Amino acid sequence: MSEIDFNAFNQPIIEEFRANGGKVGGMFEGAPLILLHTTGRKSGKERISPLMCRQEGDRLFIFASKGGAPDNPDWFHNIVANPDVTYEQGTETKTARAVVLEPAERDRVYADNARAVPQFAEYQENTDRTIPVVELVSR
Repeated sequence: MSEIDFNAFNQPIIEEFRANGGKVGGMFEGAPLILLHTTGRKSGKERISPLMCRQEGDRLFIFASKGGAPDNPDWFHNIVANPDVTYEQGTETKTARAVVLEPAERDRVYADNARAVPQFAEYQENTDRTIPVVELVSR
């Protein structure tokens, strides 16, 4: 999908998320979802990406899966360039620092998530890259 396709895909999800206190239907029904706000590394503009997440106690993780595509999603490149982010979770908006996990912890968190949400195992199988896992460390 091109960026334009992702924007067209994401906009109705963003609107539904906000209209329903962080809950959406369709393919994301019942899934833990956040809206990640990043700063475009090239444009400097705010970008919003709906992402499935994994909560472990007070830790929150997101996955740069891009559905198993051969390249990382734009939001991942944005957080590498500028790790200060905002995200919407439910009806709350929070600030965080995006930290890419080191390999050993990445492997554990990804495996736990893939057991809970089998489509993530498929995403990893469908690509040669190691899908990055990012922790959103609240500030």
